[in-house]
Amino acid sequence: MFDIIIRGGKIIDGTGAARYDGDVGLRGDRIAAVGKLKDAEARQVIDAAGKIVAPGFVDVHNHSDGWLLKMPHLPAKTLQGFTTEVLMADGISYAPVNEHTARQWLYYLRALNALRLDEYRGWQSIAEYMSLIDGRNVQNAATHIPYANVRTMACGWGRQAVDDVQMRQIRTDIRRGMEEGAVGLSTGLDYIAQCFATTDELVAACSAMAEYGGLYVTHMRYKLGLLPALREAVEIGRRAGVPVHISHLKAQTPQLTEQVLEYIDRVARHEVDFSFDVYPYQPGSTMLNYLLPYEVWEDGPLSVLGKLHRPEVRTKFRYTLRDYRQTLDKIHIAHVVSKENTRHHGKLIRQFVEESGLPAEDALADLLIDENLAVLLVINEGDDALIRPFLRHDLYMMGSDGIYHDGGVIHPRVYGSAGRLLGPCVRDWRLFSLEDAVHKLSGRPAERFGLRGRGVIREGNFADLVVFDSETIADRATYADPHQTTVGVEHVLVNGVPIVRDGSPMESLCEPLPGRFLRFRTADSSCCSRVG
Repeated sequence: MFDIIIRGGKIIDGTGAARYDGDVGLRGDRIAAVGKLKDAEARQVIDAAGKIVAPGFVDVHNHSDGWLLKMPHLPAKTLQGFTTEVLMADGISYAPVNEHTARQWLYYLRALNALRLDEYRGWQSIAEYMSLIDGRNVQNAATHIPYANVRTMACGWGRQAVDDVQMRQIRTDIRRGMEEGAVGLSTGLDYIAQCFATTDELVAACSAMAEYGGLYVTHMRYKLGLLPALREAVEIGRRAGVPVHISHLKAQTPQLTEQVLEYIDRVARHEVDFSFDVYPYQPGSTMLNYLLPYEVWEDGPLSVLGKLHRPEVRTKFRYTLRDYRQTLDKIHIAHVVSKENTRHHGKLIRQFVEESGLPAEDALADLLIDENLAVLLVINEGDDALIRPFLRHDLYMMGSDGIYHDGGVIHPRVYGSAGRLLGPCVRDWRLFSLEDAVHKLSGRPAERFGLRGRGVIREGNFADLVVFDSETIADRATYADPHQTTVGVEHVLVNGVPIVRDGSPMESLCEPLPGRFLRFRTADSSCCSRVG
């Protein structure tokens, strides 16, 4: 007797192997049997005839940190088949914090994530934050250690070099994060505080997690230039003795794409244990405050508004806007917080500036002041064909970089990344087989990020599963209308509990909810995912 049998489907097991006919029997939170189970009985049967049965998908790069705490179920992600979110990317998040940094981080992250200052519950460590998600969301969650959070606790927000005492504190906090179950250290070297970190500083920090096998996961120093930034990331990993994973890796021209992939194949993968993620779209999305000169962050986010009135800051902002790789008619306002300015959602920056009658730096600085820095952009960086060579690469895995807001004209990647990889990328563009696409979404990221017992349909593994229609699965979200869920995903289970049934989110589930805090575990590590 099984609790659930998924019967009559074609199993793609997440290893890259060819599909086969079979049934999957579940007991509790585990896969109890895989094969021909036609005579077996179960309390519940899911009919998968004509459908694909796959392991649950893992999103290794996203900005769901606050949403998983606020919303027990995020259909934008689960209706794509994502059963696990790896949080705290780009070196910035809600933990670890202390009494001096907590409010600063909640204020800074509002354009990117969900939480308000009045929603802070007093957590400080990564373990405390993740415990608030464990059993309170339908999705599993793993986490990085965000470097800017660690650095600001040790030495504040400024550009001063880290001294020996501060580095000891940073290394202690990184070890603590690894002991608490983090997958590794994330950085966002174009973002607040960590933009001041030197290569040597990052080597010293990363070496603290070498004994744990943790990953160095980096939004590289892209403002330095793509190839120099990539070389620096590889150098950090090589000198620190840690694996390197590059976040949202892509290029703006076919020539640069060829150069980057040649460097990866000839150098990077031979110098370090190397991998990367990217979403299957060329356009990107980030915060408007990303374009501010670094000096405004030196006293923390809560001090920035006063600095934006200074003429010298606006002059530097003008130069940044002028030198940015995309012109203002290629960028639109995706989301703002205030109700008054929602009329600008979807508007091109060029149009917004022209309507203001002000120079660009003044119009946009004033908008940041009005919105308390919380302005999200979507940036048209070219045709999606530019991303396809990265998606084909054997070291690629899925990272949606999804930034969810329940309004606005946000990037469609938060709703459509998995649907696009499994649908158009396979059926229309023929970039790879469906088996390869599932592997990039499940087995490969689960292995890379130390999620033992997940990502592969195998007896004894955890029952994170997706049933989808390979003929119809597709992304529907567009840049004009991004709030459209992926179609073709019929059933999703997390730890043996159905969270999507017949294409619809389950309305009522018993607590604790099935999602768990998944702790990092390498093949020779004693840390492990929570069981039961």
